[in-house]
Amino acid sequence: MIETISFEIGGKELSIETGRVAKQANGAVLLGMGETVVLGTATMSKTPREGLDFFPLTCDYEERKYAVGKIPGGFIKRGGRPSEKAILTSRLIDRPVRPLFPDGMRHDVQCVAMPLAMSQEDPSDVLAINAVSAALALSDIPWDGPIGAVRVGMVDDEFVLFPSVQQILDGKLDLVLAGTKDHIIMVEAGASEVPEDKMLEAMRWGHDFIKVIAEKIEEFAKAHGKPKAEVPLSVVDPEVMEVVNREYAAVVEQTLVNPDKQAREEALQALIDDAFTKLSTTTFAADETKHKDILLAMDKLIKKTVRSLIVHKQLRPDGRGTRDIREIRCEPGLLPKVHGSGLFTRGQTQVMTVITLGAPGDAQIIDGLEEVPDKRYMHFYNFPPYSVGETRPMRGPGRREIGHGALAERALLAVLPSEEEFPYTMLLMSEVLESNGSTSMASVCGSTLALMDCGVPIKAPVAGIAMGLISEDGKFTVLTDIQGMEDFCGDMDFKVAGTRTGITALQLDTKIGGIPDEVLKAALEQAREARLFILDKIEEAFPEPRRELNPNAPRINVIHIDPTRAGELIGPGGRIVKRIQQETGCEIDIQDDGSVFILATDQASAEQAMKMINGLMAKPEIGDEYEGVVTRLFGRGAMVEYLPGKEGMVPNEQLSPKRIRHPEEVVKPGDTIRVRIHEIDAMGRVNLTALGLAQTLAGMEDNEGTEPPAARPRQSRGRDDRGGGRDRRDDRRGGARGRGRNGGDRDREDRGRRRRESEDRPRRQEPREPELEPREGSGLPQGESSDTPTARFRPKR
Repeated sequence: MIETISFEIGGKELSIETGRVAKQANGAVLLGMGETVVLGTATMSKTPREGLDFFPLTCDYEERKYAVGKIPGGFIKRGGRPSEKAILTSRLIDRPVRPLFPDGMRHDVQCVAMPLAMSQEDPSDVLAINAVSAALALSDIPWDGPIGAVRVGMVDDEFVLFPSVQQILDGKLDLVLAGTKDHIIMVEAGASEVPEDKMLEAMRWGHDFIKVIAEKIEEFAKAHGKPKAEVPLSVVDPEVMEVVNREYAAVVEQTLVNPDKQAREEALQALIDDAFTKLSTTTFAADETKHKDILLAMDKLIKKTVRSLIVHKQLRPDGRGTRDIREIRCEPGLLPKVHGSGLFTRGQTQVMTVITLGAPGDAQIIDGLEEVPDKRYMHFYNFPPYSVGETRPMRGPGRREIGHGALAERALLAVLPSEEEFPYTMLLMSEVLESNGSTSMASVCGSTLALMDCGVPIKAPVAGIAMGLISEDGKFTVLTDIQGMEDFCGDMDFKVAGTRTGITALQLDTKIGGIPDEVLKAALEQAREARLFILDKIEEAFPEPRRELNPNAPRINVIHIDPTRAGELIGPGGRIVKRIQQETGCEIDIQDDGSVFILATDQASAEQAMKMINGLMAKPEIGDEYEGVVTRLFGRGAMVEYLPGKEGMVPNEQLSPKRIRHPEEVVKPGDTIRVRIHEIDAMGRVNLTALGLAQTLAGMEDNEGTEPPAARPRQSRGRDDRGGGRDRRDDRRGGARGRGRNGGDRDREDRGRRRRESEDRPRRQEPREPELEPREGSGLPQGESSDTPTARFRPKR
């Protein structure tokens, strides 16, 4: 039976339907808002997986291009690996859903959200969280939900619920919240230096709407959902737990407090090995089923001891106080040759970020469901196994690495200069060299150093800090700058990044059923205090960005051309622009509006490229001088390419002051000579001269000081003027001039004489039209043709 619920929220109608599709899943819904429809499903395996010490939950967001009326680009139309947006949305679903499953659950659970139709007014990512929440609530899968999820934007300093794609791009805040009707569980935000009090206000405002969604889903599930199934949970045997506590609690507490991560972990591992060896051969020797519980009991004891020390004794594993930050070291400009670099070290966490600048054409094209501009700023994060002293295959980034890179990217986005101020494409790569917690926030700090070292005019430096929470016996303690063990044993991982003015990025994950409002407020205040401390350290190392770009970074010069003539600069198959790039070593990027960006490592190369481009776009004028390359030889002269793709004829009398019978006496294809535009006919064809110009080519040294003969005005030779004014009927075969009464006979008698004379002298190459395919060695790419009038040059008959 098809069941539906609809309700209004934030001025929009949200509908949830079950019983129509995917009925073999444990739970399935169609959730709609406006013209966006998302399918959400939840499925559980029949039996638990043996031997696991974690909950096997998988959350997937499956993009389908048909949802926005697109066919995937490229050769593979079916689609391949998930996009970065799909991976980030999958994480958005997983993070608020996971904490609400029973502890010790070992059944496989898979949640899938798939947008079937999507409008740009109602993005599908947040709706996907709600669809999965409804599917889990309606299913028989044990789950302590439901949850609701909303997106809060800020336009003109006013909060907007479920903003459109354009409002997200134009606004100062993009805040995604998920939680139960009581508390917030997950936060993901990007902001333009929003103050802490305003951010907290946005969270409270958004949570009011989360309550509405969660209550409506709960009401719908009570009416139409399945009874929850009873599943076995993995728990530690109480007897084993009691023995482990009795014999190892005191020694674990002594071992835990050690400022060195590696030494502490080695000591704890020795304790675990000792406990397993001792208890499995003595107390529990007769019951092998309890052997694996010894290891689980030791893990629980360690976790319990860490939490107790922090809450009751205010003592952290490395000996710091709850607000203390580990030792910080900032080292900008550590690497030679690169465009900018920064090494940031905080305790035993170390990240190096390297920035590379590129042309606007290097921006990443986003071909997703949402219509967003190309990315001119990208931030990638790598977490190699050696950073934690481990070995594992390195087969590309995982979901965690993609998520951490996206968080660092959002943290810095608000302070980057606009494209008009700084037209470069920026790629930042953060390499984690050591890890003991909070590597994503260390990436933010390292990236600030790299940007400043490069000379990017950022509005303000950005720093990040990770906050933790330990709640025990009704008490809670907020921790500043959490390390790996505190993250593992704690209840919250709250990452906050920003400037002195305000917050630029937030990420909150919890392991409990939500974070109280007073805890969020305390964490934000404590994070601001830590952020300002780190910014002081960064500014001590690098007070402000370089006034000029790093000497290793390329420079961009911009010129503007008529957009309708861009094809002349590009050339057939891109040959002209590629030729300029090869000759100058510059990178050239041509925009649709006629802007031409020239990326060069030195100004001389940029000026050479600009000169060539301006020459191509300029109208040739008599008297203009060029360095040209001889491309082809004809009997009466040489073709010279004086600009990429533009050729002109240098007649023999304009090649040398000496009388020459063939241009090969002076030049050969590939030679570079100095030429001047001598004549432009009515059809735009260019004749050149090499006389009167200083030449370096052997055999042409006498040209300087020799003035070229005056250009003869050419008459237009139309269809009725082929004979230069003579009567065509009399001039078709020499005309009547050479004929007397027996002119035809005289012509036949002379023909044999002329043939014999021609055999006695060197054969002269007959004039012909320039070829469209240049010969090898001509200095032009094979297969190149020109659209300029010179390509239609016909030698004078």
